Amino acid sequence: MSSKDEMPPLPEPLRVAVADSHTHLDMQRGTVEEGLARAASVGVTTVVQVGCDVKGSRWAAETAAAYESVHAAVALHPNEAPRIVLGDPDGWSRQGARPGGGEAALDDALAEIESLAALPHVKAVGETGLDYFRTGPDGMAAQERSFRAHIEIAKRQGKALVIHDREAHADVLRILREEGAPERTVFHCYSGDADMARECAEAGYYLSFAGTVTFKNAQPLRDALAVTPLDRVLVETDAPYLTPAPYRGRPNAPYLIPVTVRAMAAVRGIDVDHLCEALAANTARAFDY
Repeated sequence: MSSKDEMPPLPEPLRVAVADSHTHLDMQRGTVEEGLARAASVGVTTVVQVGCDVKGSRWAAETAAAYESVHAAVALHPNEAPRIVLGDPDGWSRQGARPGGGEAALDDALAEIESLAALPHVKAVGETGLDYFRTGPDGMAAQERSFRAHIEIAKRQGKALVIHDREAHADVLRILREEGAPERTVFHCYSGDADMARECAEAGYYLSFAGTVTFKNAQPLRDALAVTPLDRVLVETDAPYLTPAPYRGRPNAPYLIPVTVRAMAAVRGIDVDHLCEALAANTARAFDY
């Protein structure tokens, strides 16, 4: 195993317990039990397990039902919607190559997401939104239709909405305005600047910061964190992705939240315990648990 594949060491535990507001346990090494135990050992006592397709959303719901410290979010990832409609010849999404099923297949998948969203241990509809990094113009219509449908599902089911926004800031904000955002809306892995952070805060959205906030080239992100009201800030891993510095490029997991939290406290110029108290309260409020 090269050092790139090695899990980073356990960080110093936090004194005040926090939640990882966005993780993918199904994509991480080891068992769920091991991952949760390692996280709890450093003060990360709650995780939100996020689904990206029908199968992953079912798994998230089942896992949340089985573990008290896990809450579920269910959705079709923005990149999943075009694959359902148009097909996925390269099998990029871990499901093998598949043909397109058209609009009817998207309707079926959305109906399944809604039935999962109705379950009590499913606390959010997400991650949904727009991703212009990987989807070309041909897939944008399916993405937008899926995003609008997820907003409606979240409102009908009274659940939080978890947004994936990659290189699509203006359109995401516009669609939220047009549809009317759910009462609790979370921008996962926030990637906008300080001006957008102010706009989101004004709308009452929560901004969740990932390991990216520790990256050298991420000053605009730290500026955004600095201006976000403390009662709107969340922390996440998006594990196994976005591992915080100095472990960037290695596998991520919920137990690395303390690394990001300490970096965030430094940006805010506040005590780590004080930030942890806010993060714990904000996550419970955002996801209604």
